[in-house]
Amino acid sequence: MTNLAHISSVSLLKVIRLLDSPLKTKLMEMGLLEGQEIKWLFQAPFGGPIAIQIQDYILSLRKDEASFIQVEPILNHHNS
Repeated sequence: MTNLAHISSVSLLKVIRLLDSPLKTKLMEMGLLEGQEIKWLFQAPFGGPIAIQIQDYILSLRKDEASFIQVEPILNHHNS
């Protein structure tokens, strides 16, 4: 398990938990719930924001915001 700020390549992930922070409620309202599958898409250059896909939309997060999101890779994921 790691936090989203440490992911550096396109991958499918599962949200394990959100750490307590002033952003926790806001992140949950944006669909980052425990068990939610997300896709890490890319990071802007020079440590810029991270783009992730949650269901049918793309969300951009600063690295400090992403550090509150604990994730683990989804293994053996097959596209149907």
